[in-house]
Amino acid sequence: MSSLSGNTVVIIGGSSGIGLETARQAHAAGARLILTGRDQGRLDAARDELGATAATLDLGDPAGLHRFFAELPSPVDHVMVTGGGPTYAPIATMDFDEARKVLDEHLLGSLRVARECLSRVRPSGSLTFFTGTDARRPGKGQALAAITAAALPVIAANAALELAPIRVNTIAAGFVDTPLSARLLGDELEHRREQLRETLPIRRVVEPADVAALALALMTNTALTGATYDVDGGQQFVP
Repeated sequence: MSSLSGNTVVIIGGSSGIGLETARQAHAAGARLILTGRDQGRLDAARDELGATAATLDLGDPAGLHRFFAELPSPVDHVMVTGGGPTYAPIATMDFDEARKVLDEHLLGSLRVARECLSRVRPSGSLTFFTGTDARRPGKGQALAAITAAALPVIAANAALELAPIRVNTIAAGFVDTPLSARLLGDELEHRREQLRETLPIRRVVEPADVAALALALMTNTALTGATYDVDGGQQFVP
């Protein structure tokens, strides 16, 4: 495991799922952690487990986001942004007020984070965004998820130039076996797991630890910037 000893790592959305697993691996690698989340109970549990600093934060709140970064110990070394997961809604029944909120949080929220990082992240540090692979294949109800998945790599590539030498990358994940996946799929979860075990080239389901390992590699490998890295077990190749 690459060392993050002495580094301060900020994980936005670090109280559950991929964010929490990344926090655990960063902690094991010696990092000091600053975690944010929306659910106070989960956030408190993550703080206590990892000895982290914790703060509630909503990416859809520009003033709150600016306040959070302004109050960070300056400078920090790495920032990772995980979201609340994809939003699925058929166009025919889409709530456009909700859609606007989703796009604002995922797209403008990412730009806001990038701007804050200009003054709060060390020149040797990194910013990592997180998105999905929904843009690779059209599907009913996937328009919003696909838009955000297509846009984040573009935001990261441009930010990599504007924030340089701070490095900016994106992780694009397929299905990951998280509590969020369980909530989205409900009774269909085990069927989906079995389907993926049978069809993915890796013959297993991608776990949060797989994604977290990639996140730490992007933080510590100083040659990587402006790119998007898939971690989907080969899901995009399955018909």
